[in-house]
Amino acid sequence: MLCSENNPAEEPLPTTPAQLFALLEMLGIEYSLHHHEPVFTVEESSALDIEIPGVHCRNLFLRDKKKAMFLVVAANETAIDLKKLQPLLNCGRLSFSSAERLWTHLGIRPGSVCPFTALNDPDHQVQIILDAHMMAAPLVNYHPLDNAMTIGLAPADLIRFFAHTGHEPLTLDLTQAAPEPT
Repeated sequence: MLCSENNPAEEPLPTTPAQLFALLEMLGIEYSLHHHEPVFTVEESSALDIEIPGVHCRNLFLRDKKKAMFLVVAANETAIDLKKLQPLLNCGRLSFSSAERLWTHLGIRPGSVCPFTALNDPDHQVQIILDAHMMAAPLVNYHPLDNAMTIGLAPADLIRFFAHTGHEPLTLDLTQAAPEPT
């Protein structure tokens, strides 16, 4: 599905939060749901840390020069230098993907990117990369396809979700991609 040239924001999501919640329930995945004002950046979402327990996470949709695509899911506090991430992913120069590519391959708009967009990648064109630090936490938080909500769940349940989608995420120690201290 491609964005409308007139107004991509008016295109319906290929998977709605309600459909995601129904799937999680069908899979027996427990989660806590929190409604809040829409947040578009890590800075805006950090204000939610007081109200929502667990590790808060961010998602980077990247591509390399050969057009391989990666969704990097990491704890907010995990600093990542894209140049140092390249050898960990065994790929060429990384850059952030465009909003159009995000919509085309993950069916989501900027600000709502989350691991659950794997539902919109049935051909497994996007490699999922998980932060080992994040996966060691008892509870992780993501937007459920909508940046006005956050759900918390156990990392093991996130892996169960990926098993359902057929994705095989790669869990990496992303501290190896940390920027040099200044």
